Amino acid sequence: MPPGRSTAPLPADPLLSVVMPVYNTPEGFLRAAVASVQRQVYPHWELCIADDASTEPHVRCVLENLAATDGRIRVEYRPHNGHIAEASNSALRLARGEFVALLDHDDALYPHALYLVAEEINAHPEVGVLYSDEDKIDEHGVRTEPYFKPDWNPDLFYSQNYPCHLGVYRRTLIEAVGGFRPGFEGAQDYDLLLRCIERIEGAQVRHIPHVLYGWRAVPGSSAHSDSAKPYAYANGERALNEHLARRGVKAVATGAGKPGFYRVRYALPQPAPLVTLIIPTRDRVDLLRPCVESVFARTHYQPFELIVVDNQSSDSQALAYLAALAERPGVRVIRYDAPFNYSALNNFAARQAQGEVLAFVNNDVEVISPEWMEELVSHALRPEVGAVGAKLYYPDGPVQHGGILLGMGGVADHAHRFLPHDEWGYFGRARLVQAFSAVTGACLVVRKDAFWRAGGFNEALTVSLNDVDLCLRLRALGLRNVWTPYAELVHRELSSRGSDDAPERRPRVVAEIAQVRAQWGTLLDNDPAYSPNLTLSGQAFTCARPTRAPKPWRAST
Repeated sequence: MPPGRSTAPLPADPLLSVVMPVYNTPEGFLRAAVASVQRQVYPHWELCIADDASTEPHVRCVLENLAATDGRIRVEYRPHNGHIAEASNSALRLARGEFVALLDHDDALYPHALYLVAEEINAHPEVGVLYSDEDKIDEHGVRTEPYFKPDWNPDLFYSQNYPCHLGVYRRTLIEAVGGFRPGFEGAQDYDLLLRCIERIEGAQVRHIPHVLYGWRAVPGSSAHSDSAKPYAYANGERALNEHLARRGVKAVATGAGKPGFYRVRYALPQPAPLVTLIIPTRDRVDLLRPCVESVFARTHYQPFELIVVDNQSSDSQALAYLAALAERPGVRVIRYDAPFNYSALNNFAARQAQGEVLAFVNNDVEVISPEWMEELVSHALRPEVGAVGAKLYYPDGPVQHGGILLGMGGVADHAHRFLPHDEWGYFGRARLVQAFSAVTGACLVVRKDAFWRAGGFNEALTVSLNDVDLCLRLRALGLRNVWTPYAELVHRELSSRGSDDAPERRPRVVAEIAQVRAQWGTLLDNDPAYSPNLTLSGQAFTCARPTRAPKPWRAST
C-alpha cells in the first residue's frame, strides 16, 4: 500500500473483473501478469482471459494450468485470431463484476491497485470510469518513468490518451457503448473511452493519484518506442474525429508532431465575431510600439478593434504615438486618469468594448504566430470554456508561460517556465492543448458575457493575482480555462512595472496574496490540473518528495 494507507474493511466490496486479452505472450511475462493480479490485497476479483488463437504452444498450457489451480481465473480460447478488440470483447463476455479493469497481457498491477479502485468506488458510487497513475517496467524488471497525471482534463485527453493505465469501467457502461470496436487496433482503449464519456458527466470520471499499473517497455511495444505501432496513432486520430462528429462539434483532429499526440482545431463561425483587444499602457513607448505594430503586422484574424488604455502617460514620445494611434481605423485611445490598478484599467476598457470577445494583452507582449487570435478565439467561443491563455516566451527563447499551476511557490506560478522553446516537457504537456486552473492575464481571451458573469477583474487586486482570481471565478461558474501552445507571443515579463520584490511593494504583495488565499485557499493546495505527487516548491513537474518504489516485478520462470 502507499505510505499512510491501510486496508481497512470497505462498506461495499464490488466484484472487479480484470479483463486480459492474450496472444503469443512470452511465458515469463504472462505468468508475471497473472501473478500481479493474484497478489492483490483486495480479494474480490476475477481474472477474465481470452486467448486470441495463440500459435505458441506454451500459452494454452500455462493458461490451463493457472485456471485449474485458481478458481478466480476464467479463460476462453478463441478459435480464430481476431486481434485485440475482438479478443478483449471475448474476455469482456466472461466478466461478471460491476466494474471491469483492463490489463494488457505483459503488464502488471501493483498489489494495492484493486483495493484503491474499490475504495474510490465506495467514495464515489456514481463513478463511471476510473484511471490511475502509471509507470513503466523495463526488460530487466526495473520500474521507470512514473506518470503522475492530472484529474479529469478533457482537453488534455483530446491531445493524448493520458488516462490509459489503469483504466477501470462500469461494466454496464461498456456494454451500453458496444464494447471495443474492431478496426481501432492499438487505439481501441482510446476509442472506448471517447465513446464512454459521451454518456456520462465529467464528475463521473475519477482519477486515483497513485501508481497502480506497470506498463512493460520492451522492444516492439508502444511503451518502448513511439514509432513501434504507427497504425495505433492513425486509429486514434480517426477515433477522435468520429467522437467530435458524434458530439456535433465543428472541429478536426490531426497529429501534433509526435506519435500519440493530437491537435483539435475548432472551427470559427462565419462571420467571425468582433474581438476587442485591450492594451493598458503608461509611457514606455519602447514597449507599446512593438506590441501594437506586431498586432497589426502579424494578426490574420478579422474583425478586431483595439482599445489602448492610457494610464496617465506624460512622456512626449508616448503621447505622440498615442495621438497617432488614435487616428488609425479601428483604434481607440481612452484615458484612465487614476493611480495604476490593472484590474480597474481593464474593466474600464471592457465596459466600452464593442466586441463579443475580449482579448487582454500587456503592452510588453509581441505577437509571433499570425494565427494567434484565431487559435485563442476558437477555444474561447466553446460554450464550456472560460479564459484561454497563450504560450509566451522570454525574448531570448525559453518559455515564460505555459499555463498557471496553483499552489506553486505558495500561491501560483507559471508552468514550464524556462523550458527550452521546443521542448515537449512533462509527458508532452508543454506542447499540448489542455485545461489549466488559470492562465496569465498577459495574454488572456474570454467571451465578454462570461467575463462579466464572473464579475470582471477584482479591483481589490490592483496588480497581481487578478488573473488567477478571474480564472477561478470562471471555474466556479462551471467553465474550463484552456491553454494552447499554438498561440505564441513574446513577453518581456515585468518590463512595464518592474519586480514585485522591491521592499516598498511587499506590503501590497502580501495583502493580495492573503486575499487570494482567503478566497481560494483549499483549491490553491489541490490543483486538479496538477498532481499531489508533484512538487509545489521546486521545479514544476518533478516529484514532490523522494519515493521508495516497491521491489521491481520480475518475470518468474
